[in-house]
Amino acid sequence: MVRSGGRSGGGIAVARRPEVRLPPLTEFEGGGLEPDGDYDGVRFGSVDLADESGPGARFMDCALEGCSLDRTELGRARFIDSVLTGVRGVGTDLASASLRDVEVVDARLGGVQLHGAVLERVLVRGGKIDYLNLRKARLKDVVFEGCVLAEPDFGGAQLTRVEFRDCVLKRADFSAVRMEAVDLRAVAELDIARGVERLAGAVISPAQLMELAPAFAAQIGVRVEA
Repeated sequence: MVRSGGRSGGGIAVARRPEVRLPPLTEFEGGGLEPDGDYDGVRFGSVDLADESGPGARFMDCALEGCSLDRTELGRARFIDSVLTGVRGVGTDLASASLRDVEVVDARLGGVQLHGAVLERVLVRGGKIDYLNLRKARLKDVVFEGCVLAEPDFGGAQLTRVEFRDCVLKRADFSAVRMEAVDLRAVAELDIARGVERLAGAVISPAQLMELAPAFAAQIGVRVEA
């Protein structure tokens, strides 16, 4: 199910959030992931998937709970109507993956490769993700809520109806990004390392405007002196 969208108080289109309703699940029997594997209605409970290789795998109506994803290869994988809770790992490869109607809750990840990926109706709530690579990815109806994103790279990505709520953005890279209906007003901490000139299509608060004023001035060559 998908929560219907609308418009916020500022007139910006609101992201449609996923509402995942998982059916009764079958426990994963082990044996590792398979390239182009098909996992339907499976629960991965605290499974160690470190160094496993499952490029092109399909996860539908699945739950990944407390799994280790260190260096797991899941390029071009598809996650549909699934929930990832408490997953952890460094160097997870999800390049060109597809996530649709997915919830990611309390993840602790570092160096996640999601470049070229497609995220549609995705909720990332809680947790911390360091060095998230979303270069040239396409995000539509995505909500980041109550999480910490340290040095996320959105370079060349396309963001449509994306919301950042009560989360921390540290040293974010928005180089060459394209934005449409991106809501940054409720960000707890907004720190943009690169690409401040690419915020067209985003909505920020008056307080954020004051904080970003020096960066905006620098972009157009204005010196501000007392």
